[in-house]
Amino acid sequence: MSARNEARRELKLRRRVVVGLFVLGAAVLSWRAIDLQVNKREFLQNHGDARYLRVERIDANRGMILDRNGEPLAISTPTQSAWVQPRRFVESKDKWPKLAKILGIPLDQIEALIMPRLEKKFVYLQRHLTPDEGDALKRLEIPGLNLQEEQRRYYPAGEVAAHILGFTNVDDQGQEGVELSYDHILKGEPGQRRVIKDRIGRVVEDVERLRATRPGRDVYLSIDQRIQYAAYRALKIAVQQNEARAGMMVVVDPRSGEVLALVNQPSFNPNNRDNLNSERYRNRAVTDLFEPGSTLKPFTLAAALESGQYKPESTVDTSPGRFKIGKDTVRDIKNYGVLDLGGIIQNSSNVGASKVALSLEPEVLWKALRDFGFGSISEIALPGEGYGRLNEYRNWSEIEHATLAFGYGLSVTAAQLARAYTVLANDGWMQPLSIVKLDEIGPRKRIISANTAQEIRRMLTRVITKGTGALAAVPGYSVAGKTGTVHKSISSGYAEHRYRSLFAGMIPAENPRLVAVVIIDEPQRGVYFGGKVAAPVFASVMRDAVRILNIPPDQPVQATPEAVWLATGHDGDRAAESTQ
Repeated sequence: MSARNEARRELKLRRRVVVGLFVLGAAVLSWRAIDLQVNKREFLQNHGDARYLRVERIDANRGMILDRNGEPLAISTPTQSAWVQPRRFVESKDKWPKLAKILGIPLDQIEALIMPRLEKKFVYLQRHLTPDEGDALKRLEIPGLNLQEEQRRYYPAGEVAAHILGFTNVDDQGQEGVELSYDHILKGEPGQRRVIKDRIGRVVEDVERLRATRPGRDVYLSIDQRIQYAAYRALKIAVQQNEARAGMMVVVDPRSGEVLALVNQPSFNPNNRDNLNSERYRNRAVTDLFEPGSTLKPFTLAAALESGQYKPESTVDTSPGRFKIGKDTVRDIKNYGVLDLGGIIQNSSNVGASKVALSLEPEVLWKALRDFGFGSISEIALPGEGYGRLNEYRNWSEIEHATLAFGYGLSVTAAQLARAYTVLANDGWMQPLSIVKLDEIGPRKRIISANTAQEIRRMLTRVITKGTGALAAVPGYSVAGKTGTVHKSISSGYAEHRYRSLFAGMIPAENPRLVAVVIIDEPQRGVYFGGKVAAPVFASVMRDAVRILNIPPDQPVQATPEAVWLATGHDGDRAAESTQ
């Protein structure tokens, strides 16, 4: 019996041990479950989420660029970009030939892109696909090939407004023009979202928005697309017909300083920048410096009138058509004899302008030119604007003092020259140039008296009716302007047969609503005078502009006075010539 009892006690003990072990195991498991579910829940949840939850950037829509009338000049459109996971992508190399055909790229280009990057998890294959390309790639169903939503910038006006707008890069960041200057306004702020992705990286569920996007703000330019197109067309025709190297034109509202048109040739298409070089997308109207030639003479005479030493009827003897200054000689086309100040402008007399300038103290002339904005930026807010060059008057030699009177020895941009002419058009007030539409006109600065500005305008009308600018006339409107023809400077002096043809003017002359500057660089067809090459561009654009803006005529309609050109055969603008 004792042996049997002993066996029973041993069996009970074993049962208790086994039950105890089970209870202990259950307790441990329960404690572990509680520990994981309560104490370490957040830690485990985060690690679990990290395996299928992702935080993605949401790109903000870039703001539009519009002209002053609300016509779109730059807009962003949705598009797709193709990217791959190289390790999975190479498993379907048999489909690569079809892929290459859809994308229009060589097969070896795909291999060269992917094979060295097999360890990477993300490689762009091609950005900004067309809708047809995106649909075709989806149908291929290649493992490791994915599509990503993006934005692509589109410019409806093409090359017509290219130099103003500039362009963005593939990541929608401004690179040139207004796109660069106002990038901080246009780009907005990106948002964030939490998404669930499958094992190959595709989004299968949008969980929540973490941060809302702030779309970029629209920018309204001062440009009038209708006048912009008229200027683009006229300038392009002139450059082609004269086989010129380049051309530029700026049209400004002198009352507000708003730029209504700004064009350059050659231009480029910002929608297709293949093989594009800086020579084509350089905004010459604000970056390129040149000597203004005879278009500067009105400012010399304005300084003379403001000094009190001269009146409009004051005369200067330009005989015998040349003026010796040391070893140098300033020349006119012919002997104009005694001229009043208007006659100096009308005949574009270098001798007369030089004698007037030399009668003024150097500081007086220098200060006047500085006040007109020469040697300082125009505040147009476009990238790369040049300051120009106007040397300190203390360093002038006598010949430099004289040649400044007719636009040699200093350099300007087309925008600066246009701004200076707005002072004459705006009764002596200067407005900073603006490429954006203004809700209200900003502060202005008095440069010369209203009487001086009006007298200079009257002199400039003689250039059109009796002088070298006959081809700038617009039937039914009074026009004031000045021609210019300058030898281009080279390292050894001035090139004998390379010229810039210029015209700067305003319309209507009595109460100007528009100011425009035209420069044609190196015309090659044998004719190079500003009155023959640049003035017709002004006339063509102004004929369209006064109609577009409903500017009423102020003169009886008459035939364009081309007889002046035929009678003179030149526009009188010449560089100072050196004699030994």
